[in-house]
Amino acid sequence: MSTKSLRVLVLVSSNRPGALGPAVGEWLVDALAPRAAELGVELVPLALGDLGLPFLDEEAHPSAGAYQHEHTRRWSAIADAADGFIVVTPEYNHGMPAMLKNALDYLYREWAWKPVGFVSYGNSSAGTRAVQHAKQIVATLRMVPLGATVAIRLGDSVEDGRVRPTPALASAAHGVLDELTRVAHALRPLREAGRPGALPGPPTGSYVRPLTPDDAPEATVLQRCCWVDEALANDTLDVPALHESPQQVRDWLATWHTTGLWRDGRLLGMVRARRSGTDWQIGRLCVAPDLRGQGLGRWLLRTAESAADPACSRAVLFTGARSTGNIALYESEGYRPAPQDEPEGTVRLAKPLRP
Repeated sequence: MSTKSLRVLVLVSSNRPGALGPAVGEWLVDALAPRAAELGVELVPLALGDLGLPFLDEEAHPSAGAYQHEHTRRWSAIADAADGFIVVTPEYNHGMPAMLKNALDYLYREWAWKPVGFVSYGNSSAGTRAVQHAKQIVATLRMVPLGATVAIRLGDSVEDGRVRPTPALASAAHGVLDELTRVAHALRPLREAGRPGALPGPPTGSYVRPLTPDDAPEATVLQRCCWVDEALANDTLDVPALHESPQQVRDWLATWHTTGLWRDGRLLGMVRARRSGTDWQIGRLCVAPDLRGQGLGRWLLRTAESAADPACSRAVLFTGARSTGNIALYESEGYRPAPQDEPEGTVRLAKPLRP
């Protein structure tokens, strides 16, 4: 399972004056809060009526992602940042509310490979026909509707405009969140591979994309695994990559251009780079220990070099003075010693970026 937390939008989909949707949404978030904390899930309640979406008014098809209106771009950013959804919906004439259908129609890529659970409410059918209607739509958008649901019969569960908490309803709600969490983690590799900027990587089925501060947990684990060998080779534990906390990694991910190589949700390797005067600094080049010897480090190094700022005339990097494998790799790629006040126990190498 991924080390990342999940963001789950709780979408209240009725805007009718006097609607019970807000009360149902409030009950749901309260009922799920303790379980969400255990699972590492961030619940984000959102009333679709607050988005101010008119009936679909974008000229281009949503699959193009060429949004012209600010309300669409705002909705796109909110939905894109979510890992899954729980929809709170009533049933109108055996179907879902027009507001929910309209909100779904606005977007396309943002929905793909994300699980969606439903909490319905109504009279005789407890809103279940709205859920069946909505499942047809979300499946077309490549979302994954859950089997677990919550169906609230108003006459049995609502009193004075509020949902009456019961162990049975709470258990059903926990079932939705538990299933959504499992499915969201399982689908994360598909979501990641489909993100803008993701490109195929060298191993079959892998992809490469820029790392963001949210990738700090995976980056922290990878660099600790990789720098153990460097610490042994150089007979020192004074290696920053071994001791940095996830927050420290998050901080430098915000300022370095960092490329990550992924497969099936696993970070296989990474390299970071940034400009310093006329130098293009390269660092934290690492590949998971079980994948070394397959050319991935060389590929990542060349990827970092190709992204160099045009104002930079050379690439510069550091490695341990006794890291013979690293030094051999860098020298085979054209790097040569370039001493200049490097930390004790390390060597500095440089390579011209252009003839």
